Amino acid sequence: MYKKGLILKFPPKVVTEPVVCNLAKKYDITFNILKATITPGKEGIMVLELEGTQASLKKGLEYLKEVGVEIVPLEQKVVKNEEKCIHCGVCTAVCPTGALYIERPSFEVKFDPQKCSACEYCISVCTTKAMEISIKNGEELSLGV
Repeated sequence: MYKKGLILKFPPKVVTEPVVCNLAKKYDITFNILKATITPGKEGIMVLELEGTQASLKKGLEYLKEVGVEIVPLEQKVVKNEEKCIHCGVCTAVCPTGALYIERPSFEVKFDPQKCSACEYCISVCTTKAMEISIKNGEELSLGV
């Protein structure tokens, strides 16, 4: 099984279609929606992780292109600014992957970027803004955070 993190950009004509449902049903692909901003009649953006065989993922991505969905590889990552972090631990409570955790006995907040799914939950709760988003190529995507 293969996994791919993607950013899908939906044009207005596709926003109301069951595109992701079709990926699961027609191509035997499982998905995990990490973040989504979909507004009927307007462009939508969805960050998700797809899992399936190499062949099913290839066919599923071809389907997305056929229906007009723009596919951008997930190249964003969350980074921790050590200078801003006060080690309060709030971010650890919302991290679904365990990438943020409290190290004992020092009680310092540690970050394992290998476990991070870039869901951005930590960014929205960090009071000192120590958790930041970094997107390669300088592309900025606003996802309603």
